[in-house]
Amino acid sequence: MRSRPTLSWAPGPEVLELAPGTADVAPVAEVVAAGGVVVLSGAGISTESGIPDYRGASGSLRTHTPMTYGDFVGSDVGRQRYWARSHLGWRTIARAAPNDGHRAVAALQAQGYLDGVITQNVDGLHQAAGARDVIELHGNLDRVICLDCQRTSPREELDRRFRAANPSFAGQATRINPDGDVELPDDVVRDFHLVPCVNCGSSLLKPDVVFFGENVPKPRVERCYRLIDDARAVLVLGSSLTVMSGFRFVRYAAKSAKPVLIVNQGITRGDPYAAARIDLPLGQALTDLTTRLGLA
Repeated sequence: MRSRPTLSWAPGPEVLELAPGTADVAPVAEVVAAGGVVVLSGAGISTESGIPDYRGASGSLRTHTPMTYGDFVGSDVGRQRYWARSHLGWRTIARAAPNDGHRAVAALQAQGYLDGVITQNVDGLHQAAGARDVIELHGNLDRVICLDCQRTSPREELDRRFRAANPSFAGQATRINPDGDVELPDDVVRDFHLVPCVNCGSSLLKPDVVFFGENVPKPRVERCYRLIDDARAVLVLGSSLTVMSGFRFVRYAAKSAKPVLIVNQGITRGDPYAAARIDLPLGQALTDLTTRLGLA
């Protein structure tokens, strides 16, 4: 474990003068080498694991409308549609393996360069790669919560119950989305049977993730702010920062005069706040970064 430098990091002119969109990871290497970095990751870090993002060149929001919290809690039909599609999609996400980007983040943390990892993803791939104490801003698809009794349970348990209740379910997953949803014909969805909470019998079983239109729990948000307060810098990996739940931390860091660096293919909402944006695939950029730091 490397020791953290005692001096505050001051950005060099080569960092401040770089316009967003450079392919040079040197600015990131300079910041990370000083330690005290908090990573904020988005769907772009998982695309090389076979999970598409929402807003990239082939982002699923172009053809897919994610389930909203209001639609989910508002009707059995909404929950049936979600669970039929997610029952198939979750299997694909559960089989996904960490890629070079996830492994690089875990290596940087293990060597003491990172003070924390905040992810907007719900796939658990940072932890699968070995990262510790990851703050899952939007939750994790591997957990299920009952909205009535608040009992949480493993997704595998619900998967077994769905299989038992739907022995002849013949849906075929096509395109997987970052929320674990897939496209299914309406007639297939109508044949899918829901199961109740084993503790209270409620029909309000929900993946333990934050849906569109739902708020991130306040204690989780406050924990992220504390990480930013104690950090020297913020490194954004694979996020367009379109959603306020992640963007607010970039804006907060910049307001606190902490350098923000972004590695993302394409422009982001955070570009005006960034010292630099590196426009490279995450696996390539982070492999280059770990090589520069002598970790590869």
